[in-house]
Amino acid sequence: MFMRFFTELREAKVPVTLKEYLMLMEGLDKAVIDRSVDDFYYLSRASLVKDEKNLDRFDQVFGHVFKGLERLDDGIAADIPAEWLRKMSEKFLTEEEKAQIEAMGGFDKLMEALAERIREQKERHEKGDKAIGTGGTSPFGANGYHPEGIRIGQDKGRHGKAIKVWDKREYKNLDDQVELGTRNIKVALRRLRKWVREGHPDEIDFPATIKGTAEKGYLDINMRPERRNKISVLLFLDIGGSMDSHVKVCEELFSAARTEFKNMEFYYFHNCLYEGVWKDNRRRHAEKINTWDVLHKFPHDYKIIFVGDATMSPYEITYPGGSVEHWNEEAGAIWMDRVAQIYEHMVWLNPTAERHWDYTPSIALMKQLVNDRMYPLTLEGLDKAMRELAR
Repeated sequence: MFMRFFTELREAKVPVTLKEYLMLMEGLDKAVIDRSVDDFYYLSRASLVKDEKNLDRFDQVFGHVFKGLERLDDGIAADIPAEWLRKMSEKFLTEEEKAQIEAMGGFDKLMEALAERIREQKERHEKGDKAIGTGGTSPFGANGYHPEGIRIGQDKGRHGKAIKVWDKREYKNLDDQVELGTRNIKVALRRLRKWVREGHPDEIDFPATIKGTAEKGYLDINMRPERRNKISVLLFLDIGGSMDSHVKVCEELFSAARTEFKNMEFYYFHNCLYEGVWKDNRRRHAEKINTWDVLHKFPHDYKIIFVGDATMSPYEITYPGGSVEHWNEEAGAIWMDRVAQIYEHMVWLNPTAERHWDYTPSIALMKQLVNDRMYPLTLEGLDKAMRELAR
């Protein structure tokens, strides 16, 4: 059964190695958990899943292999680990209830009876004391009562006595292609981290304090600076026009970035970067900031992130005066090249689905200007972008 679990995880493209599988088996051998399905779920997830984006695939495989909801076939008796059932019975059943189970022929007979009734029964059943159904006293089913039952298709326990819960577990989808959300974006942005301890010592260094106290024979308190993410980010956000349809995802990205990057500055632009940017969209025409001042203010070790759909007339990128809002004396491409010359680490995040990029010439132009470092605004795209910036 466990080898089947391992192979199905590999087939589902969860990157599980043999070393991790053997570590899981060692944990079971040394009894680091109780022999319950829930405990095994958390142990196996901690041992086998290295990236949060694979949690959903792991849950699907776990539910398929151990919960049996998707395939209740003739081999179900072999799929239910009897040793787990016995262990749970020792913890939760009274002596009277154990005697009732033994009167049925014990655990082996119970599991054989379940498999037999699954083969016989082809329709929903309610009440009664034999078939797999609801509201009865059969040891199989949901919403009924039996001192030692197997719960099938019930959202929660009623008596707390079902020793094997065949419920479908629901977990938040964190796969690569799902719709973005602030929490998921934070997970992806965390790849861009460089931890340092700088500044005033304001927290206790417990290892140094313990070591110093042991060596000196009296309390020796040691302090250290708080660990902080040293990465500095300069964020340029396209606003207005065709970007109006992407406001929600851009707000989520902005919110997540402000949480993850304590040293982050942001500016707005429209369609393409020109000689002026702004901080407040309500006063964009009255309080513009010279782009040269921005490029001179922030050192070259800043990570540059552009967010925009790059959807515009190609003239807005390649020609002076191409902007739809004002007369730009220099082409937007010149300004993009200046940014690329000053900052080594630069990416462009595009909320437009990547499959549509080839139909918009301006996207191809902008992608070329950022040295092909344009990524879709999906979890997978964010992951690749953060890896690029972390180089």
